[in-house]
Amino acid sequence: MRSWILALLLLASTGALAQGSVVTLWPDGAPDARPPPRAPLGPERLDGELVSNVSQPTLTVYPAAYDRPARTAVIICPGGGYEVLSSTREGHQYAQWLSNLGVTAFVLKYRLSGYGHPAPLQDVLRAIRLVRSQAARYGVAPDRIGVMGSSAGGHLAASAATLYDLAAGRGGDALDTVSARPDFAMLMYPVISMETPVTHAGSRHALLGAAPSAQLVQQMSLDRQVSASTPPTLLVHSQDDGAVPVENSIRFYQALTRFHVPAEMLLFEHGGHGMGMRTGLGTASNWPRRAEEWLRDRKLIP
Repeated sequence: MRSWILALLLLASTGALAQGSVVTLWPDGAPDARPPPRAPLGPERLDGELVSNVSQPTLTVYPAAYDRPARTAVIICPGGGYEVLSSTREGHQYAQWLSNLGVTAFVLKYRLSGYGHPAPLQDVLRAIRLVRSQAARYGVAPDRIGVMGSSAGGHLAASAATLYDLAAGRGGDALDTVSARPDFAMLMYPVISMETPVTHAGSRHALLGAAPSAQLVQQMSLDRQVSASTPPTLLVHSQDDGAVPVENSIRFYQALTRFHVPAEMLLFEHGGHGMGMRTGLGTASNWPRRAEEWLRDRKLIP
């Protein structure tokens, strides 16, 4: 029996994990971990809140507050241009906020530019499959599993929402039989398009390399991958975002509308890029309250 199956059986027998518990996504090694990455990574690094050189993807668990469980789960993809992960501001802070709303949150540590596409997609789809396969253990419903991401992490979350059936995103084992389609998505100032001049150039280069094919650019321009099966989506962006143009969210919203996918978009005049949960940004700092209303309206929280 493969070691990942043994790991799942062990987890199922030990009950729910405590806050901050870490789950390894690929106990037998990630699909692209065996071939050499693009360049030698060296050991994983933590510089302040920024994580880099990721080679062992994980999920950090934040169980729902016990007094208000919603049976909803969110997998959070921190941003960082596919070069680093902003693990605190765009990961753990979101997770604590969601936990306090009664949502079970999982912060994803995914592979970055050392591997490039499709490694991050494999990691996020694996995370969805793993949580869905263990829904009873985590106290969540298998049809209430969403994704959330910021900036490049928003691109990854939107990739999960549109490319969940892509062959390149599979892990090559029995867990591939579990659906990787998220049930909803929350995208914070996301990179959506890989097309110039709309894209964030750094994210495109880190994910796709210096000279990606036109076919790959189109495939990873996620506004072009929306279908009627794309899950309901909340978008949050600022008009004055100087790193990721607001047109990224607008394009995705327009595509969702064309396919009659339920969508809501919160656009703020000020907020810049990387707003996270910071105060002092005017009306943009109120986005968590608006997002909470959206979650409640969709009956994802009490």
